Order: sequence, then C-alpha cells, then structure tokens
Amino acid sequence: MSKQIIIYISTFILLVLVTLLVIFYGKGYIFNFQQGKIEISVNGLLAATSQPDGAGIYINDHLTSATNNTISLSPGEYDVKIVKDGYFPWRKKIKIEKEVVSSIYALLFPTAPRLESITDTGVSNPTIDPSRTKLAYTVSSFDTLRKNGVYILDMGLRPILTLQSSSSQIADDTSDSFSKALLSWSPDAEELLATISGETNMNTTYLLKANFNENPQDVTQTLDAVASSWEKEKKDRETAQIASLKPRLRNLIRQDFKILSWSLDETKILYIATSSANLPIIITPRLIGTNSTPEERTLNKGAIYVYDIKEDRNYKIFENELSIKWFTDSKHLIYVNDRKIDIMEYDGQNKTTIYAGPFVDDYVFAWPDGGKLVMLTNLGNLDIAPNLYTISLK
Repeated sequence: MSKQIIIYISTFILLVLVTLLVIFYGKGYIFNFQQGKIEISVNGLLAATSQPDGAGIYINDHLTSATNNTISLSPGEYDVKIVKDGYFPWRKKIKIEKEVVSSIYALLFPTAPRLESITDTGVSNPTIDPSRTKLAYTVSSFDTLRKNGVYILDMGLRPILTLQSSSSQIADDTSDSFSKALLSWSPDAEELLATISGETNMNTTYLLKANFNENPQDVTQTLDAVASSWEKEKKDRETAQIASLKPRLRNLIRQDFKILSWSLDETKILYIATSSANLPIIITPRLIGTNSTPEERTLNKGAIYVYDIKEDRNYKIFENELSIKWFTDSKHLIYVNDRKIDIMEYDGQNKTTIYAGPFVDDYVFAWPDGGKLVMLTNLGNLDIAPNLYTISLK
C-alpha cells in the first residue's frame, strides 16, 4: 500500500513540475541545464500567422521559422519579414517584451492577381449596400426595354457555375428609364431609391425593393419624408454604436471625430479629425501585447486616422481626406489613388499595390469573404462600356 502511495505522490509531483515548466515556457522562460547549473533567461514570444500559411519568417534578415509557429526572442525590437513565393513580402518592426506574447498576422497578396469578368452588358453607377454584400447597378446596352434597368449583384451567394449568375434584375425600362437612374441604398439594405432626371430638369424618384421584383413606387412627392426616415435610421445606429463605448471616448468622438466608417466588426473607427487636439489615454493601465506600430495621439485637423477601440491605440493614415474604405477583414484598408488600387493594414503599414491600370473613378469594392476585389473597368478600351471585374487576392 505504501509503495502505491509513493508512486501516486511521485506521479502527482511530476505532473505539477511539467505543468509549471509548460507555463513558464509559455511566458518566455528558457531553462539551460548545462555545466551542472540551471540558467534561466526570460524571453518574449512572437506568434506569427499568415494567409496563406507556410510562409518563411525572417528575423533581422535571418530565416528563422515558418508561419503558424511561435518563436522565443529576447526582449527588444526586431525587423520581421514574412515571405512566400508568388506573393508580395510583408514587413514590420515588432517590439518583443519579456513574458509577453506578441501576435502578428500577415495577409499576403499575389504578385500576379487574376482578373475575371462578372458582367458583359455594360455597367453604370455601381453602389454597395451598408452590409457590403450587394452591389446595385444599371444596364442600358440591350435593345429591349425589359432587359435594361436596375440589377443587383449578390456577392454573398455561391454560384454553381459563374459569377454572372449572381446578378438579378429588380426594375426594367418599361415604365421609366431606370437604366439611367442614380441609386442609393436604405440603411437596412432592403430598399433602393432610384432617381431619374427628366427632360425638363425635373427628377422622378422611385422606391425599389432589393430582395424581390415588384412595381416601383413613385415617392417623388414624399421624398423628404423617406430621406428623413433613412437619416434617422443611420443616426440611431451610430448613436447605438457610440453608446457602447466608454463615456470619455464618447465625448471625444462627438467633439473631435467625423466618422467616415466603422470596421465590419465594429472594433475600429476610420475618421477625420475635426479639430486639433490631444487624444487622452482611455484604457489604463495600458494593455500589453498590443500592436507595436508607433501610434499618434496628437490630432491634426483634417487628417485621417484609425482608432482601435479594443487596444486604445490611434494611427495616422493620411494628412488629407482621400478615397479610403474598410476591407472586409476589419484589419485592412482599401486606398484608391493615382490610378492604383492599394491595400494597407489599418495602422498604415504594408501598403501593397494590388492593381495598377484603367478603372472607373473609385468604383472599387471588397468581396465579403475577402478573396477578391470588384472594380468597374473597360480595360482601357474606350470603344466599349465598362463592366464589373474581380481581382483575385488568393
């Protein structure tokens, strides 16, 4: 009996020791049992993931590991590069602290993205809905009135054969020239306003249902009431979003922020500073293991910033207002400039040119799963109407 007790006690002690070793290792403690003594060094950990995975991790230009691994490093600042054949490299300075796990995620973009057409009918005035899953656009290239009109591309569908099968018509030109309409979405993405200019400079506005085809409703005489109702919906939603924040941050947003858009997961705010001010620390004590990119808490009026609500960190993106919008993963931004389409991280790092070529205005949208971008282009052929094309990101 006593022998069994000794075995049980020994096993228990061994399990406790192994558990403690694992815990200490997870905190960055390194044990060296050489030369008859125990040396303990306290490191930090770098947890690196990438999409796609299996990319090489270079620490200070030395190939050290592959992504989806954790690396033990002594405290300090490191130049980290993540590289995979066929993709643009990812680079960042990462600060490692003792007993802290620093996590990085590298979304790698292909150097030779594939283009694929969605439409071949000619497209005008595409506009994305508030949920960022549907594109409404007009078509005026057909010979019959029933084929011209307003269409919706549902990017949330998974077509069996082609992307073209994801579009459906919700209004045609039999009752009015819907193919020439300017479109705007309701806040709940269930309805559209289609405004058609008349020959005498008089506009007619119709209300369209986005999910099924029914007779368009002429709301020209009640347009002010519809617009007021939609504006109230938008304000109520934004008020609810801001109400979930800490009081000090709520006051700051009302005073110094002009919100351009929230990230889809509502953890970050893209905004313009409406006044020059200092952004106070909201979360105290400061969180550990956060993004190590230097932040900017001195606001310059008119500049564009991203505020990370969860980490209470603020990043300056540009000095002036530009065409910039959220990517679907809430970790990146799409930036349209100088006939190029760029994607960058929300802290302004790793700006990558995805496409440099002809496209119309800033009609660039992210596919809901993040696997593609959609743009409007005629590929430089002025003899044809522009169409919707996807740019693959995987």
